[in-house]
Amino acid sequence: MSGNDKVLQIRALRKSYPGGVEVLHGLDIDLRAGEFLTVIGPSGAGKSTLLRCINGLVPASAGSCRLRGAEILGLRGAEMRAARRRIGMIFQAHALVDRLTVMENVLSGRLGYTGFWSSWARRFPPGDVAGAFRLLERVGLEGYEDRRADRLSGGQRQRVGIARALLQSPELLLVDEPTASLDPKTARQIMRLLRELAAENNLAVIANLHDVGLARMFSDRIIGLNAGTIVFEGAPGELTDSELSTIYGEEDWSTEEVADVSA
Repeated sequence: MSGNDKVLQIRALRKSYPGGVEVLHGLDIDLRAGEFLTVIGPSGAGKSTLLRCINGLVPASAGSCRLRGAEILGLRGAEMRAARRRIGMIFQAHALVDRLTVMENVLSGRLGYTGFWSSWARRFPPGDVAGAFRLLERVGLEGYEDRRADRLSGGQRQRVGIARALLQSPELLLVDEPTASLDPKTARQIMRLLRELAAENNLAVIANLHDVGLARMFSDRIIGLNAGTIVFEGAPGELTDSELSTIYGEEDWSTEEVADVSA
């Protein structure tokens, strides 16, 4: 991995909560432009905490996180807002404003670049509006711009969240359980779309997933977390049944029933 390709460098990242409960135990992660990394692990392993430490929603307790060589842990105020412009976030629960239209939700991805009064009045530069229309077409929502968000299906809501994140023009995309509430067919469509968009925009992506099958299908690299520690890191083909037992605990991963759950 060359220095020019390296988008994210995490070193010795730790997160502890009051009472001494340590959720992340000194994680080291590198991520290059265009790479699609998925993080898997049982509930409570620290997957969501990892993403929230990276984008500053949760303060890390120790360690370093560099975005294109610049430290972003511990930033405050205007510096943190500037860093977040470069980091797109796609949430499990979509985080849309139901009473707003699809277009208004997508344009909220530009709030970090727009002055307060322009944002409040929902006045966005023509270039931002044109970009939003292009992204809506790309994610399969052409003609939906005036529909209220609360009239969308789960898959459509996730597509709006993807378009909103990409309208930021981020260098790094953080994706938290994007398929958790979707049926298997829609989940594959969303993951395929994310993978294609990441390649088209040369984006570095970290996606948390519960679905092992999707992780194997769409990842360049997989990290397995257990109790806040990296217990596996490798290519999808290296994620054997033995490695899955290390990540999740002993289980017969070869049974047809388990395979169906992951499909």
